[in-house]
Amino acid sequence: MKAAISKLNCVGRIGLIICFNAISNAGAQSGGSIKVNEDAVAFASQLIQEGHSIADRKGAWREHKPSPDMENEFVRAHGFAEYAKWHLAVDERFALNTKSRYKFPYGDFKNVHRCGLLAVQARARQYGYANIEKAAAELERAIEAQAGDRDGSFAFANLFVFHPCKSMALKLPAR
Repeated sequence: MKAAISKLNCVGRIGLIICFNAISNAGAQSGGSIKVNEDAVAFASQLIQEGHSIADRKGAWREHKPSPDMENEFVRAHGFAEYAKWHLAVDERFALNTKSRYKFPYGDFKNVHRCGLLAVQARARQYGYANIEKAAAELERAIEAQAGDRDGSFAFANLFVFHPCKSMALKLPAR
């Protein structure tokens, strides 16, 4: 009986150690090392204004996100300065010329993807990066406005219905 209680006590202590470690890791992640990449926000905004954006559906980022091979090829061809422009955050714990430094990708090295910005917003919210979430939300609104302008209608003439699995745009009748 004493052996069983001793084992349970040991397991309980191990569980507490794991919980405290997880809490300290979460605190370290939301610390000040990850910051908004202002150059990337400006670059994405410019791309959207120039029409280099895709107003795709929520959840499509799995299909549109560049593969590691595509990322490596892009870095070889264009360098880390250009690679950085495609990520809304910088993790200052990592060296300049490493892929690990750049967080929250939003495009495919050609276009800004709405689904990428939605993924950034969700991840930033999950990990407590309010400034990154806000930057992604502003860029997403710009894409929606741009998509409305391309249709010849106002951005507010479209009603977006969001579902956890997919989204779709419904045209409101003209008056």
